[in-house]
Amino acid sequence: MQLQPRTSDIPRIRRALKIYKVASIITGTMLLLLLAEMILKYSPTHVELFAGGGQFLHFAPVVVGEGCQWYSLFNPAQEVCELSSTGNGLNLSLLILIVHGWLYVAYLVACFLVWSPMRWHFGRFLLLALGGVIPFMSFILEVRVAREVTRFLDSHPAAAEPAALSTEGTR
Repeated sequence: MQLQPRTSDIPRIRRALKIYKVASIITGTMLLLLLAEMILKYSPTHVELFAGGGQFLHFAPVVVGEGCQWYSLFNPAQEVCELSSTGNGLNLSLLILIVHGWLYVAYLVACFLVWSPMRWHFGRFLLLALGGVIPFMSFILEVRVAREVTRFLDSHPAAAEPAALSTEGTR
């Protein structure tokens, strides 16, 4: 038996949905930037994006250690393959990695904020959490979750917007 959200949690659900929608779009965008950065760094192009260091934005080559092939970076049985960055200035590739990590934590909080009052099963929370690490999934889940939560809010008369209730009382 699936638990239904409490009527008293409706204002909390509305706020949580707004936070979740923003967090999922920002996290999904940062994940796509991270994916592009990883492709540039670990594919045969071997470049990283830098800011400053004499130029506004520039790509700097990444030096792969001796005996390493580009595909050996993805082989877990391979001995350690070292990559050395040659750029100067602010390493935007590393910055994208760090920012996405922290935004993913915020995304998990947003997932919890919407998952908890909706009283979904734990597997649903795990699915929402995967949205921050699987490219494009956060965008798909954002639409589905927003549609489902909005459908729930629309089906409950107690879920009417507080602003709409106050304007009806003045008529």
